[in-house]
Amino acid sequence: MVQVITRDELLALIDEHAVTVVDALGGDYYAQQHLPGAVALVEADVDRLAGTVLPDKTAPIVTYCSNAACPNSGRVAERLTRLGYGNVRKYEAGIQDWVEAGLPVEQGSNAA
Repeated sequence: MVQVITRDELLALIDEHAVTVVDALGGDYYAQQHLPGAVALVEADVDRLAGTVLPDKTAPIVTYCSNAACPNSGRVAERLTRLGYGNVRKYEAGIQDWVEAGLPVEQGSNAA
């Protein structure tokens, strides 16, 4: 099971540029809004794109999707773990929690 990270822990890692954040929603959701610096990687693309988008299997990675009811972040995190990524956590509360806390988001479709 993938370990969960809190909003405050994730915010600190983002502020320190010490994490790669993975948006597991992708597509229009990613273009509309995503966490600062996040890369888009949906479950269907993990096997094909993970090596390009996430070349360092030892780097800290945090996945997220919309909210705790959304399974995407867990599925992407579990798939990355099975592919040998050793430092993967998920932000289970998702972008809904992030936005409700008044934290910044980015827009655009620089998706992988």
